[in-house]
Amino acid sequence: MTVRTHDALDRRSLGWLRYLHRKATTPDNWSRDGHPHPHWDNVSGPPMTSFHRFDLIDSAYAMALMSDRTPAWSEVYARVLDELVERHTSWWAAEDWMTQFGPDPERSSYPDKYRPLIPEALWGDYDVPGWTANGIEPYGVQMDPVAADGMLFFKGFFGLLLGLHRYVSNDPKWNSPFEMIRDGEHAYTWTHSGVMSHLAEQWHGRQMGCHCENTKIWPY
Repeated sequence: MTVRTHDALDRRSLGWLRYLHRKATTPDNWSRDGHPHPHWDNVSGPPMTSFHRFDLIDSAYAMALMSDRTPAWSEVYARVLDELVERHTSWWAAEDWMTQFGPDPERSSYPDKYRPLIPEALWGDYDVPGWTANGIEPYGVQMDPVAADGMLFFKGFFGLLLGLHRYVSNDPKWNSPFEMIRDGEHAYTWTHSGVMSHLAEQWHGRQMGCHCENTKIWPY
């Protein structure tokens, strides 16, 4: 009989696992009335990725890789991923979409370091990537970040995060209905398969691709 063996995590990986577990299981409040714990990064990568949700997805990749290496610890990895998914359903995960309406009022005051991101002829009259512009025409205000025409960089990464949780845990928990945003009238019910089916329909209906920020499509 062949017994499959797995290499142990090195000390650096164990330290990273310990840190992510502590980070994910430290209670905080991602509702509109709360605030994420300061250890969630909303500083790195401005202007496009300096939002808390990007720390959620960037924290998830290591859990899937470590799970492949040490599957006996899958419950630990699944717990971390479950905490990440839970936060991604909350208001603060979509903070930009819930607060950035219309053209950016600061577009005429951008720092010079943003110039490579904006067509030269439109400098001062063009929203920098990272400004989601909820409500601009022809889309109008769309408060559900999953259903919206834009926000691919919310729902796409959310779908990946849900998939990593299912991959590691084999638990269909997030394919049961759950609420997103949960801010009074702005509460939206989705499932894992529902998010992915909606995203597939959006891709199928738009040859050019889906928007991240409204009007901005990235050819990755």
